[in-house]
This record gives sequence, C-alpha cells and structure tokens, in this order.
Amino acid sequence: MAEDIFIGGGGDAYGAPQVLLLDKSNRHGLVAGATGTGKTVTLQIMAEGFSNAGVPVFLSDVKGDLSGLAVAGSEGFKLHEAFMSRSETIGLDLQYDSFPVTFWDLFGEQGHPIRATVAEMGPLLLSRLLELTDVQEGVLNVAFRVADEEGLPLLDLKDLQALLVWVGQNASELSLRYGNVASSSVGAIQRQLLVLENQGGNALFGEPALELADLMRVRADGKGEINILAADKLMGSPRLYATFLLWLLSELFEELPEVGNPDKPKLVFFFDEAHLLFDDAPKALVDKVEQVARLIRSKAVGVYFVTQNPGDIPDDVLGQLGNRVQHALRAFTAKDRKELKSAAETYRDNPAFDTAEAIQQVGTGEAVTSFLDKKGIPQVVERTLIRPPSSQLGPIGKPVRDAIMAGSDMAGKYDTPLDRESASEMLGKRAANAAKEAEAAEAREAELEEKEREFKQARRYQEGAQTTHTTTRSRRKSDSGFGGALANVVMKELKGTTGRRIVRGILGGLFKGR
Repeated sequence: MAEDIFIGGGGDAYGAPQVLLLDKSNRHGLVAGATGTGKTVTLQIMAEGFSNAGVPVFLSDVKGDLSGLAVAGSEGFKLHEAFMSRSETIGLDLQYDSFPVTFWDLFGEQGHPIRATVAEMGPLLLSRLLELTDVQEGVLNVAFRVADEEGLPLLDLKDLQALLVWVGQNASELSLRYGNVASSSVGAIQRQLLVLENQGGNALFGEPALELADLMRVRADGKGEINILAADKLMGSPRLYATFLLWLLSELFEELPEVGNPDKPKLVFFFDEAHLLFDDAPKALVDKVEQVARLIRSKAVGVYFVTQNPGDIPDDVLGQLGNRVQHALRAFTAKDRKELKSAAETYRDNPAFDTAEAIQQVGTGEAVTSFLDKKGIPQVVERTLIRPPSSQLGPIGKPVRDAIMAGSDMAGKYDTPLDRESASEMLGKRAANAAKEAEAAEAREAELEEKEREFKQARRYQEGAQTTHTTTRSRRKSDSGFGGALANVVMKELKGTTGRRIVRGILGGLFKGR
C-alpha cells in the first residue's frame, strides 16, 4: 500500500506531525492564506506526495512557479541550508527528486493544447462564460435543443455562431414551439461570442477534444502524472479560466464510474484561485458545484480548493472540505477580523492555543492544519511547520519546458486541430442548396414567361381571318394546352421542397412539413 502524505510537523513550538491519509484524501480539502504566505509550496508538496503514491494530479499554475515539479531540487539552491534545517526540525529525511509532468495550455504556447467541444461545455456553463441573462440563457438552450433535433454537431465557436444565425432567421417558427425567441437576445449572444473570441476563447473550443484518460496516467515507475495547466496568461480572462476548470470537473463527474471508498484517489484536482468560480455566480451554478463536490468523491476524485480566504467558498461547499491547511490571514479591517473569526470557527479547537490568534501569527511556510483521522473525523487544529519540497522551488526555463514537452506521451496528439464537418458546414450546405433551388425555380419561371410571350406574339401575327366562334374555341384550346401545362408546372413546384419554402414565406410557417 502506498504511503500517506507527510505535510509537516514541528518541534516544541509546533504540534504533532500532520499526515494526509490517502484513503481519506478524496474527502476534498482547502488550502487558504494571504498572498505570500506559502500556499504555492503547500500545493507543490501535496502534488509530490500524491504522485509518489501513484495518484495522478491536475493543477493550474497561476504564477508559473509550479513548473519546478519537473526538476529535482539541488544543493546549490539558495534555500538549501534552510530546507535542511527545517527538515531536521520536523524529522524529515529530505531527498531531492523530480516528478513526471505534462504541461497543458489552452493557448498551446506553454503546453499541449487542451480543448473541449461546444456541445460538451453545454448551455449552463456557456451562459456563465458569456455572462448571459436568464432570457438569453433560455434562447441558448433553445439553440442547443435545435442542434440536437436537427443533428447539427456543435464543435467550435463558428458552429455556434452559424446556429445562432439560423435561429435568428427562423425565430418566428421556433417561438411557436419553444416560447419567445427574440432577435435581440440572439444578437446579444452573438456579441458576447465576439468578446469571448477576442479574449482567445476560440482556442478552447474544437477538436481533438481532451480525453480524460490522458489526465489519469501512472508511469511505469509507479508515480502518478502531474498535469500542469499554464494559467498565467489565462488569468487575464478569469471567467474563461473558472468555467474551463468547472467543465473539467463536471466531465470527471459525468464520465467516471462509482467506486465507493477506494484506498487512494484515481485523481486529485486542485482548483487554484477558487474565488473566481463563485464570484457573482448564479445560484444554479453554485448548486451544481455543491452537487459535484458532494458526489464526486464516490468516483475516487479529490478536489482541493486553493484561495486566499475560506470565506470565498460557499458554506455548503466549505462544509465538505475535510482536509485543511490554513496559512496566515491578516486582519487590518473590521471585515478582515470578521472573516478571520469565521475561518477559526471552522476548526476543532485545540486547548493549547487560540486558533484565531494562531492564524494571524504563523509565518511564511507555517500553517494551522487539520486532517481527517482514520474514522473520517477532523482532528483538532495544530500549528504546523510545512515540509520543504523535493522538487525545484520556482519555475523552469523555456528550453527545459520544451524538452519535456517534446518527450511527452502527449506530443503530437493534440497539437494539430481538426475541422471535420459540423453545424457550420452543414448549415452552409443547406443554405447553398436552398439558394440553388430558388435560382432554378426563378429560371424555370422566367423560361415559362418567355414562352408565353412568344406564344402571344405568334398569335398576334397569325395569317388569315378567324371567326369569333373559331377564335374563342382556339383560345380555349390554347388555354387548355399551354395554360394547362403552365398550371401543372406551377402546382408541381408548389408540391415540392421549393414550393413548401414559398408557402412558408407567405403564410408564416403554417404549412411547414406538409
């Protein structure tokens, strides 16, 4: 059985050694603290521990510092002596080591491209990403329903844009089936899609789409793969960042089977800058996150939220985070003091110290911690000296990153985008075929009109005088000849596809499909 993860401990000034139990690590967790207090290092050592235990990890690298996981630490590092001293204090035999890393990047610059299809993202998350109103979200749901019914694959943004154009053109008919589909709402969605494109969101959507199995690999030496998402540029579009991670979490929830209580997780997911997920989020989305967090642990996935303040996480979600590392919080304002008190109250009290005071007093690389015991009960809070990392502290250079990417199992798999036939091309063909049919119908009509003119002109110059009776009879005969033929041609057109389109145009769709 793989070893549990040692987080830290201490000497006389600190509490008992703190260990994250593998079979309780799918009960989720929280890493919180103000900027510069050591959250990134804590995330790094937890990723190392899971990898050593054969558990794959997915995390986002917001500042670029976590790329050092791919390279072993060294004695030449400026903090080497401090690391050795800390290791001696907490009883750790520190051994420098590197870890298997795969780099990912939505923009394909600092990692392998990572994509999802529009259909996989779904209307709820897209509405959140596009900041749509309830009415606009309803129209987007109609668009997705139409795509399903019409067999139109939604793969990338141009597919969604083409579908919205079609929805706008057929708004009257769709309103009769699904309720009001206002052109103004369609236009608002299209404008938001342009904003998303300008932010680089079109890089997220398309194929080949990410296969979840590629995030859950274990190397031949037994170490779990650490998947690092380059997020420094992505953080310029925080809503895109949060929506993508939530989509990934939802996909894991939907696709993975139930496994009960495993000895260790199949995957651990770190959600850095977690407050971005909940800022101004509608209740439906918060409820979705709460549901996923509650149920995904039975699918052997542990979720760890990383944020500055526990108050950033809704109470229903926070109550499910059993393993906690709380770095220092500063209380400069009345609001800060209230949040500090609230954070302290989420821990089991330790009679040896005041939790709120300890949260203010711990220094960089220190924390107050509480982990689940073997019975799944949170232990009392302890002051903890966090262990040093085995891998390099800080980012790696571009040549090293490029070499790792070139040797990765993922090299070449996602690098070249695919553009197979989907909604955009299918709707384009429909429009082209309709235009050809209309053009052909107009040509036939013009030809018939020309023949009728020629016929009338020919009659005007007929030789010989005709009696009134004969003229009348001839006119009737010619009517029953050419006129009857013309009527037959027109009726045949009206009975065909072109005819149905003409009738719909005149009568507002009342005869659609007849």
